[in-house]
Amino acid sequence: MDIIIASNNQGKVEEIKKFYKKLNMNFLSLKKFPHLPKIDEKFNTYESNAIEKARNISGITSMITLADDSGLEIDALEGKPGVHSARFGGENISDKERNQLILNLLKDVPEPLRTAKFICVIAIVKPDGETYTIKGVCEGIITKEPKGNSGFGYDPIFSLPKYNMTFAEMDKDLKNRISHRGKALREAKKILLALIRKK
Repeated sequence: MDIIIASNNQGKVEEIKKFYKKLNMNFLSLKKFPHLPKIDEKFNTYESNAIEKARNISGITSMITLADDSGLEIDALEGKPGVHSARFGGENISDKERNQLILNLLKDVPEPLRTAKFICVIAIVKPDGETYTIKGVCEGIITKEPKGNSGFGYDPIFSLPKYNMTFAEMDKDLKNRISHRGKALREAKKILLALIRKK
């Protein structure tokens, strides 16, 4: 069974493919479909953005499509960057620059108040329009400096006190087990397996 991952974020695509490597499914990234239009994340909720991406791509390709929208919500910044996480600080800055911007905004905030959470909502849409959504949440704190070399996005500045590591310091298996996306993907797996059985 072919399934489109509605993302141009290669780090995210690889994370999803690795998570589902044992499933009898062929996951395709948007790079395989250069003719598809760019879907703007114009809504104010993760769920609406994920559904919009999946519905649009599935509607054009007539294929099952999996999309996610995720973000980092920092309590000291009143929930920012939130749904705007991927573009926070501007479209054309690097992950490293975006992380530094967050650290600069929090420079006077003590550790007990640096609480944050990652949220991921996954939408799975079938060609007939049937839609499923799943949410995963992971709570942690924002570090004082970037740590670790793996992962992507905000991973180097998001730490889980229980493990005393950032996502960027973890191996992929551990991250996939405990992260917001890992939790959502685990629940989404049940839906994907049910779709296989129906075929």
